[in-house]
Amino acid sequence: MKNLLACLLLLIGSVAAAQPEINRLEKLKTEAAAEVEKNAVLGQQINDMLFSFSELGFQEWETFNYLTNLLEKQGFKVERGVAGVPTAWIARWSYGSGKPVIALGSDVDCIPKASQKPGVAYHDPIVEGAPGHGEGHNSGQALNIISALALKKIMEREKISGTLMLWPGIAEELVGTKAFYIRAGYFKDVDACIFTHVANNLGVGYGDAGYNGLVSVRFNFEGSAAHAAGAPWRGRSALDAVELMNIGWNFRREHLELTQRSHYVIPDGGDQPNVVPSKAAVWYYFRERTYPDIKKLFDTGLKIAEGAALMTDTKFTYEILGSAWPGHFNKPIAEAMYANIQKVGLPTWSADDQLLAKATQIEMKASKIEGLASKLDTIGLPAPTGSVNVMGRQLMSMGGGSDDIADISWSLPTVVLRYPSNIPGLPGHHWSNAISMATPIAHKGIVYGAKAEVMTLLDMMLKPEIIANAWTYYREEQTKDQKYIPLIGEKDNPAIYLNKKISDEFTPKLKPFYYNPAKYKTYLDQLGIVYPTVKPEQREAIQKLDEKSKK
Repeated sequence: MKNLLACLLLLIGSVAAAQPEINRLEKLKTEAAAEVEKNAVLGQQINDMLFSFSELGFQEWETFNYLTNLLEKQGFKVERGVAGVPTAWIARWSYGSGKPVIALGSDVDCIPKASQKPGVAYHDPIVEGAPGHGEGHNSGQALNIISALALKKIMEREKISGTLMLWPGIAEELVGTKAFYIRAGYFKDVDACIFTHVANNLGVGYGDAGYNGLVSVRFNFEGSAAHAAGAPWRGRSALDAVELMNIGWNFRREHLELTQRSHYVIPDGGDQPNVVPSKAAVWYYFRERTYPDIKKLFDTGLKIAEGAALMTDTKFTYEILGSAWPGHFNKPIAEAMYANIQKVGLPTWSADDQLLAKATQIEMKASKIEGLASKLDTIGLPAPTGSVNVMGRQLMSMGGGSDDIADISWSLPTVVLRYPSNIPGLPGHHWSNAISMATPIAHKGIVYGAKAEVMTLLDMMLKPEIIANAWTYYREEQTKDQKYIPLIGEKDNPAIYLNKKISDEFTPKLKPFYYNPAKYKTYLDQLGIVYPTVKPEQREAIQKLDEKSKK
């Protein structure tokens, strides 16, 4: 009885001793969220500035200069041109022992031909044919910076040790850099990574994310030129080889796993019709759900390329332009983050926000005209494995897109924080996805995402068991049976030349439209856009839908 009483008293004492620390953490979270609110104008300016730059992957020079200079002024030590990528950088700020080291990353590149005026619910490009932020990569760095600055202030005052490491996903649309960051060792001493990505809700998940990994490959064929009419028999057409490879691949599709995704473009089809093309190229993305299957798909592509070269008496070489593993994310960090997401909740959307969202959904013929999210997502659970049986084969999730944050996730505990700055129901990689990205919708989503992030950062720094448990999950669950093997080779290099021609054409045309925060409160103000700008017929359709829903 005495032993039981002693144990009970010890337990009560432990709980009582822990309570002040819990109370301190919650107070600091409240303060940090308030600091994020104070930084909201800075977040809006960063968001709108990157939106106005509209830079494609590997050509993010204005973004590079703007963000690195801003972070240096805020006390971060910046290393430029990392991992052989001129527009990549790492920014670090440390206090005390410098441990734990937590990386905060987000992509910065945009989409070809996606130029669009923000706040306008129909196609109205800023510069016709120019790139634009048709996914929303202009917003994540804004989120990370304002949360990092809020935390930095508290760490200095409260003497909390740690290092904040900010970094950009360069050329994510080309899955072009993150495997090279890993190869160069930039994450070898990092304890955990929080990545942020635009979405239409506030959320996080763990385990197998259910999407595909990929290898991006350019096949270069070389033959012999000749007069296409005068002596075609003397030519060996590299374009014929490209076309035969594509025909062969398209016939092979019927006999590939249901989880594969593969697609191609022809970046070089020859120079002019009267010359047999001596050189031509085709660029493939081979996507699958597991590392072995990605390699298998790539090997199949090599065989078909070899066959095309044999049929045309040409030669071929290939160049790996990028890669990504299928994503797998950390459960202990995700659970801590989701608890904070529940505390933060969703932004309060205005009537104008909802009008823009619904008008855009009508314009794009979305399946549902429901406006912006009004209810939090549940925590994302691992994709099903072996849940479908087709003719005796156990299949996984059917896959889809890819993101090279997965290469980071297979190298250290990582989660992806999704934040609500985009409109639901849009095509993705499209000008319509840019409509919200320099409006109050994006600005509010950034602030709410930053609150969830900074609260989670405080948890990770003041509750060491979170990072300890994260590494236990990483070692004993995630990588127990599958180790990270890069899809890039030792001699592969980042394809930093990609998009240069497009950038050279459109950068001079976009420069007159770069955001000037010293003169204009928002980018909408600078462009003279009335928020929201919608068609009369869109407004009428929304009124009818609202009336119908009330009945």
